[in-house]
Amino acid sequence: MSDLQCPARFLVARHGEATYAHPELLSDEGGRLTDLGKEQAAGLADRLRGERVAAVYTSRLARARETGAVVGDRLGLTAATVEGVQEFSVGSLAGTPAMGPDAREVFVAWVNGQLDRRWPGAETGSEVVARFVASVEALADRHRGETVLVVSHGGVMTLAIPNTAENVRPELALDAMIPNCAMAEVEVDADGWRLVGPWPGRRFEEPEPDVGAPGAAD
Repeated sequence: MSDLQCPARFLVARHGEATYAHPELLSDEGGRLTDLGKEQAAGLADRLRGERVAAVYTSRLARARETGAVVGDRLGLTAATVEGVQEFSVGSLAGTPAMGPDAREVFVAWVNGQLDRRWPGAETGSEVVARFVASVEALADRHRGETVLVVSHGGVMTLAIPNTAENVRPELALDAMIPNCAMAEVEVDADGWRLVGPWPGRRFEEPEPDVGAPGAAD
């Protein structure tokens, strides 16, 4: 990252509620917003009025793109897709039960700080964090001193932000249950990342992955 004179302010939001072809199975499908998800996205836009949002970016997955399109339309902005902020892939576990033990084991290990663990056939936790951070820092170079909305996903938000922001402990990732269209406010400059205000997640007894199916992590 270049030497920023002032931080970029990121409002990182989870997408709206989505529906999937086979919600009981793990999948990397993009999903589609439900009617409630569209209402949540509209509500997110309403909350952002007066925030002077300069740009809207989304992950490449359909549920995030649709959320960004609703928000952008209401704010008079065109949402752009960026690589790196998408949810982690389920890899070779695609087609297996969403609440199966293999999926649960890896995600629980990640939120407990074991980022060297690899989702079978896909990324390690460290790789997920690294590509999210690289994407956001590239946007920070582009938006010095501005406020930017990034529509992302619960799992990658949970891993990347607590493990990168300098003013919080990585254990904050245990608060992995992020509601749809909830936001984390993060300032990013050459000195690092800072979480501003409260973390939007909350803890539940055993965090479970839910990529490609409606629930807490995607």
